[in-house]
Amino acid sequence: MASQYEKMIEQQARLKQKTEQEDFKLRQSKYYENRQARKARSRRLIKKGALLEKYFQADNLSVEQTEELLKIFADYVNAHKPSKLKNDRPSS
Repeated sequence: MASQYEKMIEQQARLKQKTEQEDFKLRQSKYYENRQARKARSRRLIKKGALLEKYFQADNLSVEQTEELLKIFADYVNAHKPSKLKNDRPSS
């Protein structure tokens, strides 16, 4: 009876260790996915910022001045944006 109890205790310890390993893998996977999403977002923002500087010649403007410039044109641009460029994605 004692050896059966000991086997069950060992089995429980192995299962607990396996569960912890799987939990670690899951957390690691989520971290990797989040990291990839952050990298993709950063890359997209950098590209858009470069285009803004290129087409509006805004490389000498501060962040606040750039925001002022964009506010001036935002309503017009959004009202006259071609339908192919409008946001088709449902908001999350």
